[in-house]
Amino acid sequence: MFKELDPILHSQLRLAVMSLLIAVKEAEFTYIKEKTHATAGNLSVQVQKLKEAGYIDVVKQFRDNYPLTTCKITTVGIDAFESYVKALQEYLHAGRER
Repeated sequence: MFKELDPILHSQLRLAVMSLLIAVKEAEFTYIKEKTHATAGNLSVQVQKLKEAGYIDVVKQFRDNYPLTTCKITTVGIDAFESYVKALQEYLHAGRER
């Protein structure tokens, strides 16, 4: 009856990152850090996990001699997020099926 929830997306910070990227498609690391109120170290670890899962692409470059990291959601990430939301909706509606 209940689908297993994606353990990658079931983390609060990773879900927040994905939610932001669903809305804006790509964002700078500093923007994500500001919006999620995460520390740079924790966010970096969670972004790496999303990247390893293929849910986001991470591009590191320089702008005016300063490092710039940009995160962009992938098609795989969009599909995973949509499946996760659908599974959550099924959990929420399960009690109404009586």
